[in-house]
Amino acid sequence: MFRHILSVGGLTLASRVLGFVRDVLTAALLGAGPVADAFFVAFRLPNHFRALFAEGAFNSAFVPLFSGKLVEDGQAAAKRFAEEVMALLLAVQLVFVLGILAIMPQFMTVFAPGFSDEPEKFRLAVLFTSITFPYLLFIALVSLYGGVLNSMSRFGAAAAAPILLNLCLIAALVLATPLMPTAGHALSWGVLLSGVVQFVYLAWDANKIGMGLRLVRPRLTADVKRFLAVLGPAALGAGLTQISLFADTLIASALPTGAVSYLYYADRLNQLPLGVIGIAVGTVLLPEMSRRIKGGDEAGAVDSQNRAVEFSLVLTLPAAVAFLVAGLSIVAVLFQRGAFGPSDAAASAATLQAYALGLPAFVVIRSLVNGFYARQDTATPVRVALAAVAVNVALKLALMGPLAQVGLAVATSVSAWVNAGLLAWLLTRRGLFRADARLRRNLPRMALAAGAMGGALWLAQERLSPWLTANGLFERMAALILLCLVGLLVYGVAAAALGLVRPSDLSRLRRRRAG
Repeated sequence: MFRHILSVGGLTLASRVLGFVRDVLTAALLGAGPVADAFFVAFRLPNHFRALFAEGAFNSAFVPLFSGKLVEDGQAAAKRFAEEVMALLLAVQLVFVLGILAIMPQFMTVFAPGFSDEPEKFRLAVLFTSITFPYLLFIALVSLYGGVLNSMSRFGAAAAAPILLNLCLIAALVLATPLMPTAGHALSWGVLLSGVVQFVYLAWDANKIGMGLRLVRPRLTADVKRFLAVLGPAALGAGLTQISLFADTLIASALPTGAVSYLYYADRLNQLPLGVIGIAVGTVLLPEMSRRIKGGDEAGAVDSQNRAVEFSLVLTLPAAVAFLVAGLSIVAVLFQRGAFGPSDAAASAATLQAYALGLPAFVVIRSLVNGFYARQDTATPVRVALAAVAVNVALKLALMGPLAQVGLAVATSVSAWVNAGLLAWLLTRRGLFRADARLRRNLPRMALAAGAMGGALWLAQERLSPWLTANGLFERMAALILLCLVGLLVYGVAAAALGLVRPSDLSRLRRRRAG
């Protein structure tokens, strides 16, 4: 499991690095003005619906059922099931996308009402979203193929697909921007192209192992009905989660120009550990637990979940501390140039620090929720999500006035802790999960190691301040890299001294990777 997590995390890290290149270019060319706000809304909206209809809800329902088919009935039966689900998914997505495109101005009035007071920003948002929205159709199919490949322990292609997204957007910025009215136009077309490219790539990889899916007529077979029964609560839970994300977009659109952009840049940095660690762990853990539970190995499933939570926190706590201590330095070095000025960097950094408060909870949720999904219980996480969303939206409305977009990020972080706490409590109460002795022993050690790293970062940042704020890009980047290396070194030494990471564990992992 750890070998697969490292593989998925490594590919995700490569994607995030390219994503930072993309965001540096975007910040320089778009800044945080009306064109940027319009594009970020156009980029967010299809991704909101992706999480609702495809990625989160779909995988939580599809992967356990597909994995069960593989174990019990073999690859041919599992492939037929995937083809039946693809037919239904394609039909529903096609109708939905065409319907939204037909009412796009009205749709934008509902989901970004604050733009209505600025006609040019509203017009651009409608145009950009009309270009990006069909991306949803292709990325839904990418989620299906990703579920198939992950269930067969073939994690590489699905983890590499986002790399293609970033390459397409970088190419759009560099090559297409001079040919179009704004960089926002070029990025919108780049989003659509990336959906096509990702779909073709995953379909090709699946075909190599005999899992190329044929297009069949949509039918409500017994297996599809079972899938829909599991999908229903999962989709509702994903819908509740997306309500809080939609609330960010709605409320931020009513805040002064730049708020949407500040949330975007802060979230992009926050997504680095969440994507590299949380998504990698969740992607590998779900089929791992599903297979163990289907094979009657409940103890092995609980052990896998303990190790996933431990692994997630070991890597996430230092990232959260780094954002809290050095958030402004990170944002300024990466993004402050061209149209993105010092005030934009300060606003984005404050938002990043608010997101960092909830980062450990966000990552742990990925591991905890799979305790329900692997047992085909998609209803319980819905009830938990409902409570978390209620807290989230209430706090957003209370904090948007005094704290602007920072208040939205604080609300998101608090609701993440509510979500994680309720999931852990319910799993423990039902006897499905209990923190074992190793996890309980290591939690305070993680906090101590992260605290030591935070102190070292604060001191190093003071010493490196002249270079972090220099005019030359090379000096600033070199200082940021040195700052990261100081944090990494101190955390590694502290973790080893506290017994959190043992050399024998690393040696054994290297031997497994070599084997």
